[in-house]
Amino acid sequence: MVCSGCGFKHHCLCEQFPVFAHSIEVALLCHPNELKRATNTGKILLKTQSEVKQFVWSRSESPTELLELIAQHPNPILLFPGEHSLPVQKNNIEGKAEARLYIVLDATWQEAKKMWRQSPWLQALPQFHLPPSKTSSYSLRRNQSEGNLCTCEVGIELMRLEEWDQQAQTLTDFLQYYLDVFQADRCGHSLAKK
Repeated sequence: MVCSGCGFKHHCLCEQFPVFAHSIEVALLCHPNELKRATNTGKILLKTQSEVKQFVWSRSESPTELLELIAQHPNPILLFPGEHSLPVQKNNIEGKAEARLYIVLDATWQEAKKMWRQSPWLQALPQFHLPPSKTSSYSLRRNQSEGNLCTCEVGIELMRLEEWDQQAQTLTDFLQYYLDVFQADRCGHSLAKK
């Protein structure tokens, strides 16, 4: 039977998700298709970070709760690479980590581009991108472009930006274990407990 918490059949990970005392504030704006995908890693951030919230994108309707959160926030930052985006570095974003709200598009890259194109309110936000310094270890989807990270890896890089290196390494290790369990579960067997 498939676990309703982690989605695995042969190896439940629910008790193994690390939970961190410090949390970056992230608004995951999910494409509706992403919510149905077993390969989604945004759910890892939701389970490990208390300040990560999920909102569902719609072409025809703006997410009211997210827009209210953005309006109340002193430093909303859209993490999405583009022609006019700046690299996320401490010296070119304002305020302390606690004062920042990172908006991350949780979707395939093709869907994320569509979300950005069809949402003028997203285009109006200060736009930043992560420097392409890391190679993704995410292997669950095909046709990934070099330099693109999965949603969980974006969260890890934001932790590194805030110099929460130990938390970032813990989550990196867990993500790798999660990917191994995913592959084993997909093949019909479990891994030895970590």
